Amino acid sequence: MGIILASASPRRSELLERLGLDFVVRTAEHDETFNLSAAPFDEVQRISTLKAQAVYPLCNEDDIIIAADTIVVCDGLIMGKPRSEADAFSMLRRLSGRNHEVISGLCVMHGDKMEVTAVTTTLRMRHLSDEEIRAYIATGEPMDKAGAYAIQGLAAMFIVGIDGDYYNVVGLPVCTLSTILRKLGVKLLGC
Repeated sequence: MGIILASASPRRSELLERLGLDFVVRTAEHDETFNLSAAPFDEVQRISTLKAQAVYPLCNEDDIIIAADTIVVCDGLIMGKPRSEADAFSMLRRLSGRNHEVISGLCVMHGDKMEVTAVTTTLRMRHLSDEEIRAYIATGEPMDKAGAYAIQGLAAMFIVGIDGDYYNVVGLPVCTLSTILRKLGVKLLGC
């Protein structure tokens, strides 16, 4: 039984490494078009499932496939990764001084079994000046992150409150994932 991470995200790989898991990264082409008329909670589950299903043909029957998708929602606006620096600026300005939610869909497949869920973490960002936003964008850090910020990086200085799984904000709800993996017989912490 192997563990397959259906994501090229270095943050997700790092989190699985921290759990002490031996895994392989496999990705495959799939449609990540977000249906804006659907509920965000449902959409991240749908997209994480598509990611897992896309790599399934590349795996052994007894492999465990882990896939995730993360978005940020603020005042009803869904934010993925910024497409440009102007897009990142717009996202960060919207988040400035407001509460927002980070929602990750998680799909774990093992043979003919599949567990799909979503985890929500609520955060509050302090007010950011336009100068701070521009300086942060200039670091390049926000460009491949949902909501245009990395809580584990420089943006840690922007977050004044968090309610929920911190690692969900990084991109993988570790507590939920570990519970699912244990149900599948994966040993964590040597037990």
